[in-house]
Amino acid sequence: MTIREQVYGFYMPGITLIGIGAHKEIPNQFRILGAGKPLIVADKGVTACGITKTITDLLDEAGIAYIVFDETVPNPTDKNVHDGVGIYMTNQCDSLITLGGGSAHDCGKGIGLVVAGGGKIADYEGLDKSGKPFPPYLAVNTTAGTASEMTRFCIITDTSRKVKMAIVDWRVTPAVAINDPLLMVGMPQGLTAATGMDALTHAVEAYISTLATPMTDTCAEKAVELIFLFLRRAVANGNDMEARDMMTYAEYLAGMAFNNASLGYVHAMAHQLGGFYDLPHGECNAVLLPHVQKFNLIARIEKFAKLAMIMGEDINGCSDREAADVCLDAIRKLSEDIGIPNGLVALGKKYGKEVSKKDIPTMVANAMKDACGATNPRTATAAEIAGIYEEAM
Repeated sequence: MTIREQVYGFYMPGITLIGIGAHKEIPNQFRILGAGKPLIVADKGVTACGITKTITDLLDEAGIAYIVFDETVPNPTDKNVHDGVGIYMTNQCDSLITLGGGSAHDCGKGIGLVVAGGGKIADYEGLDKSGKPFPPYLAVNTTAGTASEMTRFCIITDTSRKVKMAIVDWRVTPAVAINDPLLMVGMPQGLTAATGMDALTHAVEAYISTLATPMTDTCAEKAVELIFLFLRRAVANGNDMEARDMMTYAEYLAGMAFNNASLGYVHAMAHQLGGFYDLPHGECNAVLLPHVQKFNLIARIEKFAKLAMIMGEDINGCSDREAADVCLDAIRKLSEDIGIPNGLVALGKKYGKEVSKKDIPTMVANAMKDACGATNPRTATAAEIAGIYEEAM
């Protein structure tokens, strides 16, 4: 093992509650934060299925005043964030509760950055650009995938450039994270599959990252094991509480891994598909994952070989190189089993979008600038990134 002269950080919420019934602790945890009137950031889907009311009923019973902003859109935009800032300021809120999956958490983090530091959300693109304390912040997760409820990452679409801005800032890490599988039972099969593959992508990219450490490797390995044991079951039967519970741990462990080891080209490239075509992030990751890792394979053969074993594959008698190929095949098979489209064109058609090769040069140029690519284990040229997009079509 090579000894590197570098100091590594480890970022995560101060308090995390995981398990069936954890959401009932929200009022108590909110009081511990010392806040008064939160803006609850959610989306229409979470409100429509009754989850927002489940949380506001708890706050009502505890006598906690709040304002609901459930206008978060998938792939939240700069406009979305600034609309939320207006609601926060107008109603004299002093704190945040985000409720949902990655979109709601990212939108809420963007709101918090701007109300704390002023300016526009684009001012915070990049690494640790904030300079003011973040509002008291509690994040309630309803999907088993993004891990945004516990990370320092915030992804916001710049509508003028059609680019997803990667904001990485330790201040946006929630003070309290709540993960209750009861809030995930109503997730439809497609969302369960997409968010599960998002979690797998987080774990794999963190595992082979240039910033991986023994701590992040341990988190990533367990996340991969749990995903391969329980994701198919969670997709097959959303009421399988063991599968839901274990996927909650899997996505959180994957979040611990990538929150500290960062990511790679899958995310750098997926962000462009989301920004350009407004396609769902988890499915973009799922389609790109085996193609990008085929490119990365020679940089981390031994790690891909170990992942094959962790995934439960029989690699007896295989060389590391052969086992690494088994790992990539296992990823493809998992995607197929849970209904992920088999390419970017098919993914676009699913959502009424035309994914075209003519847009690849623009996406490549933006992917090359994306902060997530900095920790990919193999450096790619623009032509190689373009080749991966084409292969994934």
